[in-house]
Amino acid sequence: MPERPPELRRALEALEDALDETTRPQAPSLRLQEVGEVLSVGPGVVRVGGLRGVQSEELLVFEGGVEGMAFNLDSREVGVILLDKGEGLSAGGEVRRSGRVLDTPVGEGLLGRVMDARARPLDNLGPIDASDNLPVERPAPEIMQRAPVTVPLQTGLKVVDAMIPIGRGQRELILGDRQTGKTALAVDTILNQKGKGVVCIYCAVGKRSSAVARVVQSLREAGALEYSLVMVATEEDPPGLQFFAPYAATTIGEHFMASGRDVLVIYDDLTRHARAYRELSLLLRRPPGREAFPGDIFYVHSRLLERSTHLREEHGGGSLTALPIIETEAQNLSAYIPTNLISITDGQVYLNPELFRKGILPAVDVGKSVSRVGGKTQLPAYHRVAGDLRLSYTQFEELESFARFGSRLDEDTRQNLERGRRVREVLKQPQYQPMPVAEQIAVLVAVNQGLFDGLELDRIAEAEQEVRRVMRGPLAELAESIAKGDKLGDEDLERIREASRQALGLDSGGQPLAGGEGPAEQEAEAQGQIGEEG
Repeated sequence: MPERPPELRRALEALEDALDETTRPQAPSLRLQEVGEVLSVGPGVVRVGGLRGVQSEELLVFEGGVEGMAFNLDSREVGVILLDKGEGLSAGGEVRRSGRVLDTPVGEGLLGRVMDARARPLDNLGPIDASDNLPVERPAPEIMQRAPVTVPLQTGLKVVDAMIPIGRGQRELILGDRQTGKTALAVDTILNQKGKGVVCIYCAVGKRSSAVARVVQSLREAGALEYSLVMVATEEDPPGLQFFAPYAATTIGEHFMASGRDVLVIYDDLTRHARAYRELSLLLRRPPGREAFPGDIFYVHSRLLERSTHLREEHGGGSLTALPIIETEAQNLSAYIPTNLISITDGQVYLNPELFRKGILPAVDVGKSVSRVGGKTQLPAYHRVAGDLRLSYTQFEELESFARFGSRLDEDTRQNLERGRRVREVLKQPQYQPMPVAEQIAVLVAVNQGLFDGLELDRIAEAEQEVRRVMRGPLAELAESIAKGDKLGDEDLERIREASRQALGLDSGGQPLAGGEGPAEQEAEAQGQIGEEG
């Protein structure tokens, strides 16, 4: 008999093992499972009875695979938050305990994906490859596990990095009225983390699907989705999903932080998160408080944001930076939710609708914005260049408002106003165009040294581009030194000033050279002459 090929022999052996496993007698076993009964079904919540041993935040499974989370534990019934649409549920149906608390998958396989709050993929790229599951509700790191916030998180926006710096591990609130650029500022920060080793998580809560799609498209076009993930709980999703989406996003971020990575989590936005929690609480007949929000709304948000920190080296050394976003109404910063979150976070970036309407973008109101921690993390070059910029710019804004009522101004006041207007032009920045640190420093040096004083306001942006090219060309070595965190000496300042002056075509006194034209105009004129000669 000829010998069988090895592949055929292995296949027959595998088939034989499978037949043996199938025909092996199965020993039946009994397993006790607690089954309850649906008492009533409401919008987003269900009341069940008969589950005496259920635990808080335990995952419950209804008929049809609908999931819910035990939220209200009473002696006679249990209030359950639905995590799926409750279609098909009715009184009298069965509900079973799962024996585990609500959790979410974590791991490297989540990067680059778009998912809902239960980590179900929304991007048609197949199942998500997770390495582990962790509870969505976890205690915040203890005090002795935390290290001071010392490393800056660059946003790429001049007005933020120079005057309202943010550190890795900090909680910085972004607030403002509708349509003032809050999400754009957060997305700019994500785009600026490219190549910096920071994992970014964008958590959309209660947003429209179209708005989230625009954010995802912006991240994909900029190549930022490779180091980011997007968790979505839109306004069409059940309020239960909207409620715990930020907690799930934070758990995913904590997994990366524990492995020594730096993480940025953006909660967009917590106003809608608070409304979802208010809706659930009222449906579950919890007593309302101020503005009908439940009394523990402060605890809910502080419990979430307290999980962002910078860990000590022996605990991983990673950091989790939180940028929560909230929406104000008619610039009312003293409403219930804004005041709560202002007191919880380490500072706030306020976006003023008046500045937005004037076209001053990003519309950051420097006078009402503050960073209580970020100043200690700011690179030394910023201290040298923008040390008193915040104070002088705020004074300029006040002076400008008063100057409208006076027709006669002395020369010093007039010069201060002109310098302030040029600083304001420099702080403008187009959307989705973050700027490297060294180029920001060069532009700030140029405006502080008065190199833009002789230019019209509508030519500041063009001059700024000339100054930026200097740091990418002749002063590339100095730019690298600034990005590393080296101090900026007098000699370095003079090099930047001299190179910028030459790039702008100014003499040693800051006045235009003979002909009054910079290199760009001279080049354009030369090209025009060549064209005429040709």
